[in-house]
Amino acid sequence: MSPPAQPQKSPSPSQPSGKGEVSDLKLQLRQLAGSRAPGTDDAKRELFKKVISYMTVGIDVSSLFSEMVMCSATSDTVLKKMCYLYVGNYAKGNPDLALLTINFLQKDCRDEDPMIRGLALRSLCSLRVANLVEYLVGPMGSGLKDNNGYVRTVATIGVLKLYHISSTTCIDADFPSMLKDLMLNDPDAQVVANCLSALQEIWSLEASTSEEASREREALLSKPVIYYLLNRIKDFSEWAQCLVLDLVVKYIPSDSNEIFDIMNLLEDRLQHANGAVVLATIKVFLHLTLSMTDVHQQVYERIKAPLLTLVSSGSQELSYAVLCHLHLLVMRAPILFSSDYKHFYCQYNEPFYVKKLKLEMLTAVANESNTYEIVTELCEYAANVDVPIARESIRAVGKIALQQYDVNAIVDRLLQFLEMDKDHVTAETLVLVKDLLRKYPQWSHDCIAVVGNISSKNVQEPKAKAALIWMLGEYSQDISDAPYILESLVENWEDEHSAEVRLHLLTAVLKCFLRRPPETQKALGAALAAGLADSHQDVHDRALFYYRLLQYNVNVTERVVDPPKQAVSVFADTQSSEIKDRIFDEFNSLSVVYQKPSYMFTDKEHRGPFEFSEELGSLSVGVESAHNVIPAQRVDANDNDLLLSTSEKEENKGPSSNGSSYNAPVYDGSISLTVSQTQTETPYSSPALPTQASQSTLAIDDLLGLGLPAAPSPVPPPLKLNVRAALDPNTFQRKWGQLPVSLTQECSINPQGIAALTTPQVLIRHMQGHSIHCIASGGQAPNFKFFFFAQKAEEPAGFFLVECVINTSSSKAQIKVKADDQSTSQVFSDLFQSALSKFGKL
Repeated sequence: MSPPAQPQKSPSPSQPSGKGEVSDLKLQLRQLAGSRAPGTDDAKRELFKKVISYMTVGIDVSSLFSEMVMCSATSDTVLKKMCYLYVGNYAKGNPDLALLTINFLQKDCRDEDPMIRGLALRSLCSLRVANLVEYLVGPMGSGLKDNNGYVRTVATIGVLKLYHISSTTCIDADFPSMLKDLMLNDPDAQVVANCLSALQEIWSLEASTSEEASREREALLSKPVIYYLLNRIKDFSEWAQCLVLDLVVKYIPSDSNEIFDIMNLLEDRLQHANGAVVLATIKVFLHLTLSMTDVHQQVYERIKAPLLTLVSSGSQELSYAVLCHLHLLVMRAPILFSSDYKHFYCQYNEPFYVKKLKLEMLTAVANESNTYEIVTELCEYAANVDVPIARESIRAVGKIALQQYDVNAIVDRLLQFLEMDKDHVTAETLVLVKDLLRKYPQWSHDCIAVVGNISSKNVQEPKAKAALIWMLGEYSQDISDAPYILESLVENWEDEHSAEVRLHLLTAVLKCFLRRPPETQKALGAALAAGLADSHQDVHDRALFYYRLLQYNVNVTERVVDPPKQAVSVFADTQSSEIKDRIFDEFNSLSVVYQKPSYMFTDKEHRGPFEFSEELGSLSVGVESAHNVIPAQRVDANDNDLLLSTSEKEENKGPSSNGSSYNAPVYDGSISLTVSQTQTETPYSSPALPTQASQSTLAIDDLLGLGLPAAPSPVPPPLKLNVRAALDPNTFQRKWGQLPVSLTQECSINPQGIAALTTPQVLIRHMQGHSIHCIASGGQAPNFKFFFFAQKAEEPAGFFLVECVINTSSSKAQIKVKADDQSTSQVFSDLFQSALSKFGKL
């Protein structure tokens, strides 16, 4: 029997029905190439559409190259556009065939229709074939002088394309000078914007090898150019306005009058309908006024209304991007936004990411005057069916309580959450109650009365269970059932999968034993036995440590594990001030949306040269490079945050917490820590555990802050450096990527040194006199960056690598040291700082 016939598939309009389809197209195009019959252009158009559709879906139609070029001899603009699109796609892969396009493209560059001239010139520049560069120079020069603005617009971007194909040809043809002349004199605003964009890129790339290019790039930041662009900013497109505003941010005004002039020129940009223009203008205002406290605060007041308007208009995505920038400003100056807290209330139809950001902002702006209203609103969210939002709202209430605003009412609200009988609400509330008790021990009576009624079986989340166990151990004398609850938890040790919970359980049982020994002795023995057998290393080590402490002396154990209570005044911040400052420096970028600096989420090739110590390739080697500039007038949040209140500054200057509940007391180091079974100083009986075989003396390092006397460290020999040390840039970069950071320090520079630091070369020569050599440098006042290296005199492999960032405005130097021998890093750092302190002195 013959096999059944296969059903015929209907041909797709966008796919060839067989291998002969492309051949048929080739034949039809060849037949139409020289035809002048009526309707030829319509027939060509249908064939061109097929070719472009095949090309778009990834089908190789490069074999039609010569036929497409022959059919390009037409006055039909649509046909020319499709032909240019085809040629631009296949020219780079077929450089020999691309030569066929030169004649008709050059001819079209002289066409009477400016649209065709522009399209032809754009296609000619898009061929990206190095062998055809000589054919681009003539049409490019004519395009830059064309009477039509569209052609000039295309030609300016064409110069940039030519530069990337052959930078030598572009520079030799003096195209950058022509672009500069067009930028300052062309009546078409789009031409001016394209010239600015092209010149910035060309001169930035050339600045590493050409001093003239460095000077030209600096000239873009001169007062005449900046004011010329600002006076024409209303004529520019939205993209061009953002380009100009990004340039203005880098400009350093000579005095306050210039700052006010620029702000007056840009005042109306704050009312622009485009969010990018508004954010770029705000960035200019903020950076220009960083050194002017009162004006900077007025800028915050001025930009509030435009930002709040943008948040309430447009799509959710656009609103979120603007809200992220508003969030950054709120975190820097919460006082100025405290009266606008109702703008940060959540709407029912907002997505989670918007609500979460608003909750953080509500937490930041809470103060004595608005705490009641904010907490009342947050408590409404706690009952939300959206569990993540309910959790975030409870955390927000707890953060406000930790800020010392109306604590009495907030504690009552939190305790009411425990009565809601919702697992996620109970879990979040327990964690917050634990933190509150660490800061406000006086509330223990009210909190424990409620917490004691919560069954541990109903708490399954590790953090919440750990918080409950901590309270059971810390306040075991106030909770009558604490020993029995802990005993039941120890019995279910094997069922507890979280190491965090098991660690807290060990400590809680030991604390309870120290206060109520008869009731807890059995539970403690079982807990220590289970801990010693635990597969988790931390749990095992803590159980062994507790067991040996108890063997030695119960009194010592109590002083180590359960010291006198000291309330926690400041909780550790999750984000350092340096990170926050970097994000502020990168205002109006993705850094604000991601809430992290760009070096944390970009590849090395896209990183800015001065923001990241890991990227050395963009810095000049051995010569001065002025294009590697840090944003001017950077603010140190610890010292120069102009918008913090006095109380906040005092709080920020306080000692940071390492996350521990209490500070351990200073322990008398004269007591010997020798383990002995014969000691009988404790009134408690030992827990039911097998005795340890080892009775030797243990040398215990001071890892718990017990104040044990440390052995005097030997005085290191003086460090001598190799005067003729040599290190090539590639080796330096490889070492920099491999070695860990040994230490990071900040030091001050004397006024004479600041006055002498006019160019990087001045400091380079000074440090070389101290056998510290520079591998790369760059920057201009007030910011300079250097990469130094030094070598031990008697060790060829003993290299020190240094990243030094100097801000002449603050007279500070940030130093980061990496070393082959990290034990000598501090000695070298002292030597480096000593050399730096002598800079500028006779």
